Amino acid sequence: MAKETADRTTIDLFDSEKRRGRPRSNPLTREQQLKINKRNQIQRDRANGLKRIELKVSQDLYDALNQQALASNISRSQLIEHILQQQVDN
Repeated sequence: MAKETADRTTIDLFDSEKRRGRPRSNPLTREQQLKINKRNQIQRDRANGLKRIELKVSQDLYDALNQQALASNISRSQLIEHILQQQVDN
């Protein structure tokens, strides 16, 4: 019988090495956890009607956006969306 990596019930049944200390709170590896979390985040965004846009900017622009977002008490993402919306409306 092969070990299934997503199996949460018998995760320790086939474990060959015994470790000292506190047991892991999550049977999945950190890489698998990140993958699942990212998938869940994408599903939440889709459910909220959000689409993903990626872009590369210079360090100076990145810092300026961070400073302006901090001063406006909003996230950088919200600031960029606001700026883009202003440009589309004009």
